[in-house]
Amino acid sequence: MTELDRITLIGLRAIGYHGVLAAERAQGQEFTVDAVLWLDTAGAAAADDLSLTVDYGALAGRLTEIISGEPVALIETLAQRLVTACLSDKRVQDAEITVHKPYAPVGVPVRDVTVTIKRSRT
Repeated sequence: MTELDRITLIGLRAIGYHGVLAAERAQGQEFTVDAVLWLDTAGAAAADDLSLTVDYGALAGRLTEIISGEPVALIETLAQRLVTACLSDKRVQDAEITVHKPYAPVGVPVRDVTVTIKRSRT
């Protein structure tokens, strides 16, 4: 089996309206997302052809649309929507998403709250 390569987007930022509290849904807040994709990039590298790999610019745009789009209560749900978008490209075998919610209203000072999920095509 061919060893898989990684494409990583770190620190994608967008305003979203996700959360359990009404204030989070009304005011919105910045979310940061890290995405890691595992796929075989050998063909794209050999041909120097973007069409043979994941266009990470287009992927960043799609993930931003999801973050800024329909609100959900849980960042776990947001993470699932994001990882599903990553896996919609048939070349991607595995994808990992970390959603950062640094302004989560947890009642005590925290630097960040994150949820990380990894899903596989298999």
